[in-house]
Amino acid sequence: MVNFELTDEQKDIQKAALEFGEGEFDPDYARQCDENHEFPKDIWKKACQLGFIGSYYPEEYGGGGLSVLDNAIIVEALCRKDSTIGTALIVSDFASDIILRVGTHEQKVKWLPKIAGGEMLSAGGFTEPDHGSDITLMNTSAVKDGDEWVINGVKTFITNGTNAGIVVTLCQTDSNASPTYRGQSTIVVETDRPGFEATDLGSKMGIRSTKTAELSYSDVRVPADNLVGMVGKGFYNVLEFFDESRVEIAAQALGIGWCAYDKTLEYVKQRRQFGKPLAALQSVQHKLADMATKLEAAQLLTYKAGWNFDQGRIDPKLTSMAKFYAARAAVEVCEEAVQIHGGYGYMSEYDVERHYRDARITEIYEGTKEIQKNTIASSILGKFK
Repeated sequence: MVNFELTDEQKDIQKAALEFGEGEFDPDYARQCDENHEFPKDIWKKACQLGFIGSYYPEEYGGGGLSVLDNAIIVEALCRKDSTIGTALIVSDFASDIILRVGTHEQKVKWLPKIAGGEMLSAGGFTEPDHGSDITLMNTSAVKDGDEWVINGVKTFITNGTNAGIVVTLCQTDSNASPTYRGQSTIVVETDRPGFEATDLGSKMGIRSTKTAELSYSDVRVPADNLVGMVGKGFYNVLEFFDESRVEIAAQALGIGWCAYDKTLEYVKQRRQFGKPLAALQSVQHKLADMATKLEAAQLLTYKAGWNFDQGRIDPKLTSMAKFYAARAAVEVCEEAVQIHGGYGYMSEYDVERHYRDARITEIYEGTKEIQKNTIASSILGKFK
C-alpha cells in the first residue's frame, strides 16, 4: 500500500520548523543578511538548540535520531519561510554526513556534537579550480609522514569556507592509482591548522548569507586519525554523501519555490489591476496553477528520494532526478513570481527577486543540472563507449 500522508511525528516536525521560521526570520533582517553577506549566527544557534541542525545524527552524537526524509521536511520548511536565512542554516552542517556514515566513534564524538550544538560549522573540500564537478582526479595531495598526513592543494567554491571549524577534504593519497579515483581519501582538516588559509571569494548572485571561499593547504599537518573511512575509499565516501545531500538540496530548492509562491499568492489577492484583484485574471490563475503543480510534483519526488535512502538503498538516479527537477521547478516558479509582481518583482522590497537569486544555485552546486542528467542517463542506458 502506498501512503502519501506524513506521520503525526513528521507533521509535528514540519509545524515546529515552520513556526520557528515564522517567529525568527524577520524579512528586514533577511534582506540585511543578503546585502551585507552576513551569516545569521544568533538564529543558527537557536536552530541548533531546537534540534533543527544535525537532526539526523543519533542522540549520542547530539542529534535527534531523525531520518533523511525528516531532515528534508525541516529543510523545506525553513527555506519556505525565507530562502536566504533558511539556506544559511541548513548548510551549516555540510559534509558532516561523511563523518556520520563512515567515521569512527571517536571522530563522531569529537566533532558531531559541536556541529549540532552550534559550536562550529563544517565544510566539504571537494571542488578544485581545474576540475569543477569532476572529482575523479584531485590535485590536492595528502602524503603520510609518520603519524601525520601532510596536505597540499587548493579547493574553491567551498560553502562555509571562511567560518567552518573543520573541512572534510578529498585528497589524492595514491598518485599511482588507476583509475585515479581509487587513490583518494577523505581527511578532516581543522581550520586552525598552520598552513591552512581560507579566502572569501566575494560578492555572488545569491545565498549571500553563506560564505563561499577558496581554501589553500600549504604543508598542512593533521593527525593520521583524521582519516575518515578507509584509505583509497574517499571517492566512494563522497559519492554516497552526494546521494544523501542531493535530497537536502532538492528540499532546499522546494522550500525556496514555495517561499516565492506563498508571497506571490498573497500579492495577487491584494494587488488590483484593471479594476479587479490580479487573482481574478485567468492568465494569473493559470500561472499559479502551473507553479503549484510543479512544486507538488517536486515535493513527491524529493520525499520519495529521502524515503528510499532511509530504506538503506543507494539510488543515484532517483536522487539526481529529485535534485534536478526540484531545482528547475524552483527557478521556474521564482521566475514566474517576479513576472507576476511586474516592476515590483524587480525591487528588493518585495523579496521575490532575492528568492529567484537564491534558487539559482540549486541547479549548480552539489553537481550541476548537467551532471544530474548524466547520472540519470547513465542509470537508464548503461555505459556507452
